[in-house]
Amino acid sequence: MRAVFARFFSLSRLPERVGQKARGFTAIELLATVAIAAILLTVAAPSFVNMRRNSELVSATNVLVAAINAARGEAMKRGAYAYAVPADGDHWFSGVTVFIDKNLDQAFTPGIDEVILTLPAFPAWLAVTGTGTAAGSAPYIAYDGSGYAKTKIGGFDALTLSLARNDVSASQAEAQTRRIIIANTGRLRTCRPDLDKKSCTAAALQ
Repeated sequence: MRAVFARFFSLSRLPERVGQKARGFTAIELLATVAIAAILLTVAAPSFVNMRRNSELVSATNVLVAAINAARGEAMKRGAYAYAVPADGDHWFSGVTVFIDKNLDQAFTPGIDEVILTLPAFPAWLAVTGTGTAAGSAPYIAYDGSGYAKTKIGGFDALTLSLARNDVSASQAEAQTRRIIIANTGRLRTCRPDLDKKSCTAAALQ
């Protein structure tokens, strides 16, 4: 009997409970939430931008490293001279052409030399500069059949390629730079000048 009465009184109060409205957010609570979200976005946005910039720079560096390694690998496989040169003959940012120098004229001759691969122009935000044979007018990187980095006059060559973003502040410039250092043995390595100030310079030889 008690259970019947309890059930009755419970049902009798059901309309009262159903009629109650859920409590919503007050204007102050909403403003506080929006303010906190704005602060978090302000703090996080620079980090996201830096991550994107770093990712783009690493990707461009890796693509260029792959092209240079392809030149060395083909030179050793074929026992021939292989070159990596700017697509326009003068500026690395224009792209890269890797080829086997079939006629041994130390220059890219379309229709005669065998193209191994080509890279398109680099983005406008990227500056690519070099030292050694990779500098000046008509820059190049050459490998002989043994995989050594060579000059056109037959000597051994050590050189550096620097890839730097040109859309960052001076305080970020070093962190947004990568270097590809090629020893005269032909082996290369990449480095960050902001993390390796002693051996990651434009004048590094190995």
